[in-house]
Amino acid sequence: MKDSIHASKEDYLKAILEAEAEGASVIPAVLAHRLEVSAPAVTMALKRLKRDGCVEVGTDGIVRLTPTGRETAYHTALRHHLIERMLSEIFGMDWYEIHEEAERLEHAVSPVFEAKLREKLGDDGACPHGNPVLPENPVVKRQRGELPLSESVAGQKYTVTSLHERDPRLLEFLHKAGIGPGKALTVQSQNYDQTVSIQIDKSCCVLGKPAAEAVWLKA
Repeated sequence: MKDSIHASKEDYLKAILEAEAEGASVIPAVLAHRLEVSAPAVTMALKRLKRDGCVEVGTDGIVRLTPTGRETAYHTALRHHLIERMLSEIFGMDWYEIHEEAERLEHAVSPVFEAKLREKLGDDGACPHGNPVLPENPVVKRQRGELPLSESVAGQKYTVTSLHERDPRLLEFLHKAGIGPGKALTVQSQNYDQTVSIQIDKSCCVLGKPAAEAVWLKA
């Protein structure tokens, strides 16, 4: 578990913004889980963020960004997104390796370098995990006809559209299974134990529910 020193102000603000984008109500426990910090560390951090005018905590316990906090959070998310694209598109780093690297580098990017990255890469492209700058609400994905692998139909062929990217161990697992953005797969069965059996690149594998929920598909 990280402590409050390792989760910076920008980490907290970005986590709030990303959770909101996914449709979550952001309470302190959500931040503790997403940032892998203790509940006391979150309490201390929120006090600092309130003092700095970056967040407000309502009587319902929900943490909300102020305009100042939202601007900081978005620029942090944008820097992360641009760095991931830079590592992939310019330096050829594999998609499953770049999230943690971008987490480290996003805090070191100057406004000048950010502007150069935006000029070089543009603002609108998807990252190597198939995601935009901010995570999308699952409702929006479903409206486009996408669904998680955990809800796929046996016998149907799909193309992977995007992956949840916060867990590096999950990304490495998916890579080793041959699953990545743009890959085609066939669902063989939805099993009684909530696992999913798939065929991909002439190989077969079984994914548990957490992994299957992290893979989004389109028929």
